Amino acid sequence: MKYPLIEIVNSEEETIKLALNFAEELKSGDVVVLNGNLGAGKTFFVKNVVKRFGIDNVSSPTFAIVNEYSNSFKFYHFDFYRINNASELFDIGYYDYLNNLDAVTFIEWGSLIPEVLPQKRIEIEIKIKSDFSREFNFKKYE
Repeated sequence: MKYPLIEIVNSEEETIKLALNFAEELKSGDVVVLNGNLGAGKTFFVKNVVKRFGIDNVSSPTFAIVNEYSNSFKFYHFDFYRINNASELFDIGYYDYLNNLDAVTFIEWGSLIPEVLPQKRIEIEIKIKSDFSREFNFKKYE
């Protein structure tokens, strides 16, 4: 993938294909931030990215704040939706997770607490279009 990139998907099948293509690009230490309204497909996208690595038990970390998955890769999956401030993340060892360069970290709703996002990251903004298609806007920050 070349960044920035905008992809329009018209079905779950197209989203799955996009997620699998994105998965091919991932490497240990990557941080992927996903933003978009409720129901935009953030968790669905993550679920299909990690499925590429043989992980089928992905669920939304909204109430747990962070879920961990591992197989050939280790994944951390954060959700900032219920976080009120950065100190709540520090209490759970957020930076310890980020500093694990053997893992890939996904952060849903990262735009809610932008001050804790690492400078080096991939951001994916998912927009629901009027025809219910989705626009995926990928940007890479170095």
